[in-house]
Amino acid sequence: MTQPTEQQVENNAHPDSLDEAQLISRLHKGYVELKHQIHKVIIGQDKVIDSMLCCMLAGGHCIVQGVPGLAKTLMVHSVADAMSLSFNRIQFTPDLMPSDITGADIIQRDPQSKKRKYEFVKGPIFSNVVLADEINRTPPKTQAALLQAMQEREVTVSGRTYDLQEPFFVLATQNPIEQEGTYPLPEAALDRFMFMIYIDYPSAKEEHMIVKQTTTGKKSTARSVLDRNNMILFQEIVRMAPVSETVIAYCISLARATRPTSRRSTGMVRKYLKWGAGPRAGQYMTLGAKALALINGRITPSFDDVKAVSKLVLRHRIIPNFNAEADGISIEAILDDLVENVPLPK
Repeated sequence: MTQPTEQQVENNAHPDSLDEAQLISRLHKGYVELKHQIHKVIIGQDKVIDSMLCCMLAGGHCIVQGVPGLAKTLMVHSVADAMSLSFNRIQFTPDLMPSDITGADIIQRDPQSKKRKYEFVKGPIFSNVVLADEINRTPPKTQAALLQAMQEREVTVSGRTYDLQEPFFVLATQNPIEQEGTYPLPEAALDRFMFMIYIDYPSAKEEHMIVKQTTTGKKSTARSVLDRNNMILFQEIVRMAPVSETVIAYCISLARATRPTSRRSTGMVRKYLKWGAGPRAGQYMTLGAKALALINGRITPSFDDVKAVSKLVLRHRIIPNFNAEADGISIEAILDDLVENVPLPK
């Protein structure tokens, strides 16, 4: 019998048997390997990949906004391949029904008894990684079916509840160009997404490499370097990671400062925002900052980590008013002013 390697022993070790330094080292190594495999397929988009993986490690879901053709589907599929996770893509359309996502009871004939019975056939939501493409193209009834699964990690059909396998990660996309015939997600639905990520065009150099890599030679694929148990462990490590009271206080200060009626709000917020972020913003900024610190090999997050994730958490949780539209003030400008003017806790 062959003896397991040192790396295999470390990967299979229970988290309670490892000290803090070993846990952080294990997560950091896994992250570096994972990102290396993704970059075999995806050229550039470093910030987008970092944000997406941070969201996964924190156990959240994210929504990506960008024009078509920027490799959103390929990116998510590559993450699933590199971690041996099941992957499904759902193309949202106006005629999509909730049962098309969750699954439905189908009448089947029992080969032994020859009797007919209802049997539940699982829908595409039963996967570790789900890409909800153009989520704003489907009616609210179908959107709600997906959002329930995101929040509860379970699906209820015909009075029976079915658990979704962990880890469970939803990445939804929105097309910012075409808005006719769409159903914008309500604020309560957007609040369930941890991050909103903007994906932009690649640089000229990156675009040259993309065209060259995809039109010549062999197609690149991501090799599996981790498994679902690793991701579940990494999510536990993020939850267990310590965070100082001052960092939590800063997350809360940023969230409260987005509310126009709060005494902590900035002049720009009072002038240009109708509504601010709720308590989930503080929770997600804390978790996102912890994940960001850990992937960089640090045990606890700093104020800079909070600043780095603040836009990702807040941009879809604040609602500009008419003054902002009339003066041409963007959400990004309001958030830049917020981060600059909210003081750090003493």
